[in-house]
Amino acid sequence: MSLFKSRIRPTLGAVIGRGHLIVALVGVAMASVSLTLLGVLALRVYADHNLHLIARSINYTVEAAVVFNDKFAATEALALIASTEEVADAQVMDEQGELLARWQRPETGLLSDLEMQVARAILEKPISMPIVHQGQEIGSILLIGHGGSLMRFLLSGLMGIVLCTAVSAWVALYLARRQLREIIGPLRSLATVAHAARSERAFDQRVPPADIAELDNLGNDFNALLDELESWQTHLQSENETLAHQASHDSLTGLPNRAFFEGRLMRALRNASKLDERVAVLFLDSDRFKEINDNFGHAAGDAVLVAVATRVRAQLREEDLVARLGGDEFAILLTPLHKAEDAERIADKIIASMEAPIQLPGSIQVLTSLSIGIAVYPDHGVTPGELLDAADAAMYQAKRLSRGAQQTAGAELPVAHVQTRS
Repeated sequence: MSLFKSRIRPTLGAVIGRGHLIVALVGVAMASVSLTLLGVLALRVYADHNLHLIARSINYTVEAAVVFNDKFAATEALALIASTEEVADAQVMDEQGELLARWQRPETGLLSDLEMQVARAILEKPISMPIVHQGQEIGSILLIGHGGSLMRFLLSGLMGIVLCTAVSAWVALYLARRQLREIIGPLRSLATVAHAARSERAFDQRVPPADIAELDNLGNDFNALLDELESWQTHLQSENETLAHQASHDSLTGLPNRAFFEGRLMRALRNASKLDERVAVLFLDSDRFKEINDNFGHAAGDAVLVAVATRVRAQLREEDLVARLGGDEFAILLTPLHKAEDAERIADKIIASMEAPIQLPGSIQVLTSLSIGIAVYPDHGVTPGELLDAADAAMYQAKRLSRGAQQTAGAELPVAHVQTRS
């Protein structure tokens, strides 16, 4: 069974091509044989008719010599005609059947034997014709044909048949291969597109139009199926992207969530370790979020979070990342960081962006501020957890000193967490 499965299967092109070749060769061979037989038959009729004409000519020529029983004159007249015609042996007999004159073509070796063999194969039998004088049979003529001209005719005819056969075979094969291309080409295109769709999920490829109606309809139906698959693939990709975005981003602000932020932070730390670069983590906390949420409701709190996210993101570079960790806590990843002062400068810009009031539903405006803690790799930690904890602790130090301020980890002595987050 395994040997059968592993057997190399012939292609459709090979099967149809071999069939066309066999049909073409059989057809041409049958036509060639038919033409050859017809040619030989026509040549045989012509040779027999020609031999009868020669016999009549000899009959008229030797009639007088036979009447006077003149062997010399009969031999001379017989040789005069037979030597110029396709005759191998000519005999003249008298009334009693006695040989009166004879002429034989000189032997020339193998070629002569071959010509005689051709004559015996084509001509039915020697020609025998009576010599009649004044209504009375006075003798007879016996002729055996010679195959020189017959062989030349036969060879030339065979050469013509062979040439016509070769041309016919070439034309037949050319037309067969052309028809084969019209069939195999669309099928090969269909197979290529189907293989790409199966192995590479390349549903955007299409089968080109075909000249044959059935193959064109098959390609159109397959293209319609690919259209549906491509549409379904696009739908699935869109849903997967939506689900992936929902799994890694905050639904309210559209910012990445904690899991996404920690994954990016881990990759950034690995790259920084390889390239000997610095990375900064900023931990942000809203100073008046709980108060706004309690006084104006959750809708107002959500509006504040969205506004804070928008303003913070506007202060960052394209390669920086801001995420919402939960509640009113945000984190920022600055990479690469050339010097610690750059992180402090960005923190100041973020704090300054909070000075403008935030518009709430119902024409209400509120003010809020952000307390920011800064931790730098590798100064304040070498793992994501260490940097986030250091930045969180620095943020609490900033909040204890003055709301709407920033603090870098390790800049002052640690301050105990004595108040709850607002």
